[in-house]
Amino acid sequence: MTVRTHDTDVLIIGWGLAGLVASREALRAGKRIVVVDQESRTNLGGQAWWSFGGLFFIDSPEQRRLGITDSLDLARQDWFGTAGFDRPEDARPREWAEAYLAFAAGEKRAWLKELGIGFFPIVGWAERGGYTALGPGNSVPRFHIAWGTGPGIVAPFQAALEEAERDGRAVVLPRHRVTQLRTAGGVVVGAAGDVLAPTGAPRGAASSRESISGFEVNAAATVVSAGGIGGNQDLVRAQWPARLGEPPRSMVTGVPAYVDGSMLGIAGEAGGRLINGDRMWHYVEGIRNWDPVWPSHGVRILPGPSSLWLDATGRRLPAPLFPGFDTLGTLAHLRATGYDHSWFVLSSRIVEKEFTLSGSEQNPDLTGKDLGLLVRSRLGKGAAGPVQAFLDHGEDFVVREDLDALIAGMRALPGGDALDAACVRAEVEARDREMANDFTKDAQIAMLRSARAFRGDRIIRTAAPHRILDPAAGPLIAVKLHVLTRKSLGGLETDLGGQVLGDAGAPVPGLYAAGESSGFGGGGMHGYRALEGTFLGGCLFSGRAAGRAAAAAL
Repeated sequence: MTVRTHDTDVLIIGWGLAGLVASREALRAGKRIVVVDQESRTNLGGQAWWSFGGLFFIDSPEQRRLGITDSLDLARQDWFGTAGFDRPEDARPREWAEAYLAFAAGEKRAWLKELGIGFFPIVGWAERGGYTALGPGNSVPRFHIAWGTGPGIVAPFQAALEEAERDGRAVVLPRHRVTQLRTAGGVVVGAAGDVLAPTGAPRGAASSRESISGFEVNAAATVVSAGGIGGNQDLVRAQWPARLGEPPRSMVTGVPAYVDGSMLGIAGEAGGRLINGDRMWHYVEGIRNWDPVWPSHGVRILPGPSSLWLDATGRRLPAPLFPGFDTLGTLAHLRATGYDHSWFVLSSRIVEKEFTLSGSEQNPDLTGKDLGLLVRSRLGKGAAGPVQAFLDHGEDFVVREDLDALIAGMRALPGGDALDAACVRAEVEARDREMANDFTKDAQIAMLRSARAFRGDRIIRTAAPHRILDPAAGPLIAVKLHVLTRKSLGGLETDLGGQVLGDAGAPVPGLYAAGESSGFGGGGMHGYRALEGTFLGGCLFSGRAAGRAAAAAL
C-alpha cells in the first residue's frame, strides 16, 4: 500500500469546532499545521455546523436588557448543583468547570464579537430545573443564540484555516482516517491511518470506509478533537449507565454517523486516560426526521413549557419533569416505564408559539440572518415553516379536531396500543380545569405563569396559558417522542492546557485533546448533567486552550 508522509508542527485530528479553534490558535502562534478528518471537505465544521448555535453567557448585555440579574456566583451554584461531581477523577473536570465559568462571565462574549459573531437579543431559558436553589438547572435564562446559528460560529474559524491554506501554512487532508497515534520513547509524534476513497455524499450523510492508500503525519504536537460516541448507537448502549435504567431498544440519532467514538480508543491505546464514559447527554424530545440526512436521523424539539407530557401509557409525568426543565431526570423517569417513547399533547396555539426545532437547517431565519423571515416565522400567525413541514409530513405527529380522534390517531402509531384512552382524557381534562383561576395546585401551570413574567418567554417562547381543549386554540396535536442520542460528557482527561493525562496523572508528551473528545475539558467538565449552551462553548474554550498550549510547547 502506498503511504504518503507529511511533516508539521501541530496535527489536528478532527475539523469540528474544537479542532478549528485549536487550528486558529496554533496558526496565530506562527506554527504550521495539518488538519485531518475521515469525511469529505463538505463536512468541515462537524457537528457544530448542524447546531442551533446556543451559547452560555453569564451577566451578558442581552440578559441585562431583558431585566435578568445574573452573576458568576449564581452561575457557579447552578453549574455545580447540576454537575453533581462526586468522584475522585472529577478533580480535573472541577478545575475546568471553574475556568469555563470565569470565561463565560468574562472574555468569551467580547472574544466572539471581535470575530464577527453576533447574538439574537432574546435569551432562552433551557434546563429550568424546578427543584431547589441548590438542585440542577438554570436559575435564570442564559441560552444565547448566535446570529447565523452553528454555521455562523464556525465561519470565522473556517475562514482562518482557509486563509492559512492559501498561504501555505496549513494543509487540510479530507478522507484521512486515523487508525493509530504514533509514539517514540513514550512521546506522541503524530498519527497514521488510511486514505479513504473519494465520496460525493452530501454533508452529514454516511460515507464509504473503503481504504485506497495509507498516510503518516509527523508532528511535534497532536490535538485529538474528533468528537464523541453519539452517532454509534451500539457504543451508546454499551456505555449506558445503570442509573438511567435499561438502554432503549429503539432510539433516533441526533448526530451524523461519523461521530463514532473511534479516536477515543486510539488515544487510550497511546496512553491517554479515559474517564466518565458512563456520563452522557441524550434528549427525550426526539422526533424522526421526515427528510433524513443520516441513518436514523432524529431532530430535537426545543420545547416551551406548556405541552402536556405523558408516558407511553398516557400518565402525566410528575413535577418538575415538564418540557425544558430537566433532560436527564426525565430520561431516567421514562426509562423506568419500560417503554422507549412518550407523548406531548398540546394545542395549535402552543405549537405556533413554543415549538422550535434544534439545528441550523431547521431555523433558516436565524441561520440565514433573515430579519424579515424571522419576524414572520417567530411572531406571525401559525407554526414556523420547518415545524409545519413536520406537522404535514412527520410520522410522529397526529393532528385532529377533537380529543377522541386524537387519541385514536395516537393509538394507531407503532406502540400506541399501550395508551390508555381513559387515562389520557382524564389527564387533559384535569389539567384544563386548573385554568379557571389565576391560582392553582398544578405545578406546571404555576411555572407557566411564572415564565410569562420573563419578557423573553412572553414575546416568543411561552404561550398565554389556556385550555388545551379550547376549540379556539385548536386543532389538537400529539407528538410521539423518542430518545435522541447526542453528547458524550466524559472523555480524555486533560489539564487546563488541554494536555492529555495518563493513568498515573502525568501528561502524555505530545498529546492534547479538545471538544467532546475531552468531555469538553478535563474529561467531563459538565459532570452528570449540562446546562445547555455549554457544548459549543466547551468546544470553543477547550479548543482555544489546546491550540495555545500545543503551540507554546514547541
